Amino acid sequence: MIKRGFLFKFLFLLFVVCWPTRTFASVVINEIAWMGTKTSANDEWIELRNNSNSTINLKNWKIIAKNKSLEIYLKETIPSQGFYLLERTDESTLPDILANQIYKGALTNKGEYLQLIDPKNNVIDEVDCSKGWFRGDNETKQTMERKNPESSGQDPDSWQTSQDPGGTPKAKNSIGTIQSSKEPTLKPEVQPKKPYSKTYLSGIVINEIIPSPAGEDKLEEWLEILNKNNEEIDLSGWKIQDTKGAITTYTFPEGTLIGPKGFLILARPTTKITLNNDGDSLNLIQPNGEITDTVTYEKAIEGESYNRTESGWAWSATLTPGSTNIVASPFKEKGTQESQTKKELAAVGEQFPESSDFLYTLSIALGLSISSGAIILALKKKIRSRES
Repeated sequence: MIKRGFLFKFLFLLFVVCWPTRTFASVVINEIAWMGTKTSANDEWIELRNNSNSTINLKNWKIIAKNKSLEIYLKETIPSQGFYLLERTDESTLPDILANQIYKGALTNKGEYLQLIDPKNNVIDEVDCSKGWFRGDNETKQTMERKNPESSGQDPDSWQTSQDPGGTPKAKNSIGTIQSSKEPTLKPEVQPKKPYSKTYLSGIVINEIIPSPAGEDKLEEWLEILNKNNEEIDLSGWKIQDTKGAITTYTFPEGTLIGPKGFLILARPTTKITLNNDGDSLNLIQPNGEITDTVTYEKAIEGESYNRTESGWAWSATLTPGSTNIVASPFKEKGTQESQTKKELAAVGEQFPESSDFLYTLSIALGLSISSGAIILALKKKIRSRES
């Protein structure tokens, strides 16, 4: 007969062995840039983290928003204790960091209810921010990141605002900003800011733009900045902004330099600025808010760029990104008032030879004409006298 104590031990061990292990925390939503980046509010990104000690294949896993604004099917593997980065729309969201996957869709600034679901439709991780994002700062572009990757994503205290703007994509999360405690602490007295007095060199101008390229507008539009100075200029914090339609502002990131007498080419996928074919205007703005240069055009010519010249702006079929502009003579354009007048004057000039033989020939012709008239009158008188 089996002893009762042995039976209890056996059942206990069986219970422990058969008890399902919790795998929901193997992969978690680790950081969310719901506010975008300093470059563009559209540059959103999401980061996953693998908490396990083995590589996990995420094929057919998905990230969804319960309001159906987002549904992303994952494709690749995530290494042990590693990260999986998803960038919105294109690789330029985080140009210095390679994404594991590009996705379409958007996160609202009011909050989302996100779920990470495996191929068997098990909810592996979820973050219910439907009433507002737990952390993050839209103004400073500091991300919302997890304090502990093994904590519950549903707990607001599991999240923090990243220490620095831009967050920590594909890297260990920061120590976070200091969160307010339950007991308020006295803040040091804030001294009034001194008036902003920094000045910036002139000679940074918009030099060439192409609103209607021969190819696809959203991929091949670009604009060119020129540094007229004899020294390298730091454009960090400068902005360029279009003024018509969906107004977009591009801020030059930290460390943006332009060499002496140099050019800087900015493609539309980088700036997100759309140059309208039916007319638009661009402002170049210094960090102190002063508009230092402006260009306006009424209607774009397909395949031609709009160029700065010494006498003003002109269209040219010769595109010169990164080099001196090339614009043909203004008389090349057919149908203009000036060119038409020039042609008419030329035609009139052709009717009057400049040779001195012309006066000689004219005098002979006049003499012959007068002589002929006199002879005819004399003949008429002679005939009349005979008849009478």
